[in-house]
Amino acid sequence: MVPKDIFINREISWLDFNARVLQEAADTGVPLLERLRFIGIFSNNLDEFFQVRYATVQRIAQSEKSGKKVFGGKSAKELLKSITQKVIEQQKETNKILSDIENELENENIYFVNENNVLLEHKDFLKEYFIQKVSPALMTIIISDDLPQDFSNNHAFLAVKLFFESPKPQNKYALIEIPTELDRFIVLPSIKDKQFVMILDDLIRFHFELIFNSFEYRIIESHMIKVTRDAELDMEGDVSNSYINKIVKSVKDRFLAEPVRMVYDKNIAIDTLEIVKKILGMDNTDSHIPGGRYHNRKDFMSFPQLNRNDLQYGKRNPIPVPGLSLEKSIFKAIDKKDYLLYTPYHSFSFVIKFLREAALDPEVSNIFITIYRLSKLSNVASSLINAAKNGKKVLVQIELQARFDETNNIIYAEQMQAAGVELIFGIPGLKVHSKICLVEKISQGVKKRYGFISTGNLNEDTAKIYTDYTLFTSNEKVLKEVNKVFNFLQVHYKLKKYKHLIVSPHYTHAALVRMINKEIENKKAGLSAGIKLKLNAITNFSMIQKLYEASKAGVSIQMVVRGICCLIPGVKGMSENIEVISVIDRYLEHPRVYIFENGGKRKVYISSADFMTRNIENRVEVAVPIYDTSLQQQILDVFDITWKDNHKARIINKYPQNQFKKASGENVRSQWAIYDYYNNQL
Repeated sequence: MVPKDIFINREISWLDFNARVLQEAADTGVPLLERLRFIGIFSNNLDEFFQVRYATVQRIAQSEKSGKKVFGGKSAKELLKSITQKVIEQQKETNKILSDIENELENENIYFVNENNVLLEHKDFLKEYFIQKVSPALMTIIISDDLPQDFSNNHAFLAVKLFFESPKPQNKYALIEIPTELDRFIVLPSIKDKQFVMILDDLIRFHFELIFNSFEYRIIESHMIKVTRDAELDMEGDVSNSYINKIVKSVKDRFLAEPVRMVYDKNIAIDTLEIVKKILGMDNTDSHIPGGRYHNRKDFMSFPQLNRNDLQYGKRNPIPVPGLSLEKSIFKAIDKKDYLLYTPYHSFSFVIKFLREAALDPEVSNIFITIYRLSKLSNVASSLINAAKNGKKVLVQIELQARFDETNNIIYAEQMQAAGVELIFGIPGLKVHSKICLVEKISQGVKKRYGFISTGNLNEDTAKIYTDYTLFTSNEKVLKEVNKVFNFLQVHYKLKKYKHLIVSPHYTHAALVRMINKEIENKKAGLSAGIKLKLNAITNFSMIQKLYEASKAGVSIQMVVRGICCLIPGVKGMSENIEVISVIDRYLEHPRVYIFENGGKRKVYISSADFMTRNIENRVEVAVPIYDTSLQQQILDVFDITWKDNHKARIINKYPQNQFKKASGENVRSQWAIYDYYNNQL
């Protein structure tokens, strides 16, 4: 019997994904400093969740709509309560893990220092550090009755309560913003073989007498507050305003947007907490999370290395790609065959080399590229600027609404525009999420195309920790269709037809349904049938139901889903032929791969699109077929290695979530085994 609930709620599934990140922080087999960084990743993920998903649910809860249809039978208000309850439990777990890590760090002679246990040897150092670096950056506000509610554009601050002597006992309250431009962790001078770290909050607490020396207070207490605000950009308003100016204004306004979550030290006095709530304008639909002493734990992502390589993952050198060289022409290599890059196992430098070569080659006339997220120091952007200065026509589609990376993209958009790069900013209502590049050369009067299609952002920083595929090709049939995508981006009222690429928003859903239907037909006909998918997320109800249909027809479906999974596998009569795992480890699993058995004539695609409504219907995405059989085999081999993981693979189900896959036979940690696999290819 098919259950009524055939989908997992998207928001709850996301929280289950973040719980997998927290499992890495709790895993004593993970190096100690890496565990701290997983705490940071968990916290950063949660911040973005509240800024985006919780804020969306909250807006629905505050409207006249119940949201039951959108949220699978739960009203928006009910869902907000469920989220808060689940996050409170995760917060408790985080506190316990952090306490365990602190104890283990002490066993390694690494100590956290707070304002109550500063050693005499460190006092002069801390005072000098505070006066020179911290004090000039502090914003301290004494709370008064007429203080405006939107006073703070900061996410974290100390709520301070000052007690005064009789005869007129009264309290004063203040808020100290934690400066975001300063390092959160201060490394103190070592003493013998012991290392010491102080959190910026405690350094500020230790010097309250320097901050409040104009007040004759008796006692002072402080507790940390963290506020998360709605991150939705407001793109309405003055139509005369340029698109860039609208984005800039919206990003600035984000700092003063409606609060959606407040995490506070559970030991804070009730009167102090109520004053803070009033100032911030918190209401009953906002999430109030009691926590520990420290928040903004995303800062643990940048915890100092302390010269302790033994407490971190060992360095891995990128593996060479047979046939490609950073010292020789990439275009000449691609002329002969397709190449597949899999970062970070391979070096992202090949992408930079491709763009640098295009910028310098006198035969290159045109470069077309889509950009979604750039790093702060981007060699991609500098290569394109170099090309424009060399007289190439450079067309860049840059997505200014890449959430939380708008500022980086705007800075580089302005630099590229000043250098003569032609910019296009996408299509109203559609984000451009594809990762494609096309280079045109004129050699002896003949046009020749080269290009790449990738699953990953063109970001040197994330390429070191995100696994992603990039296909380098000179296949004219494929690149002619890549050119059609760029034509569509420039003249988007003209739809193109594609034989090779799968392009959102117009064709992805139909193409995927067609290929799934073919697997169903082949299974019924006794032919080879099966589907293997690697995704970041699957939330589209229509695609899920189509996979359920394939399962009921007997098609075997294996899915590796890192994040949200609204599909429920393994249910008799609905999805018993579907298995789903998730792998969380050293690297973030980011590629999208579609593999269809197709009666023995296997179809393999890499793509920028997940099985989410936004990717299928509301973005420009590109999936490319892999025609080279040896590259197909590489992708299949890597998928199968991941599928065999019994060290870091979690089983995705409706309940219970996140149980580790039981070890049977050979012990396989897929990210380690994939590294060995590519080494053996040499």
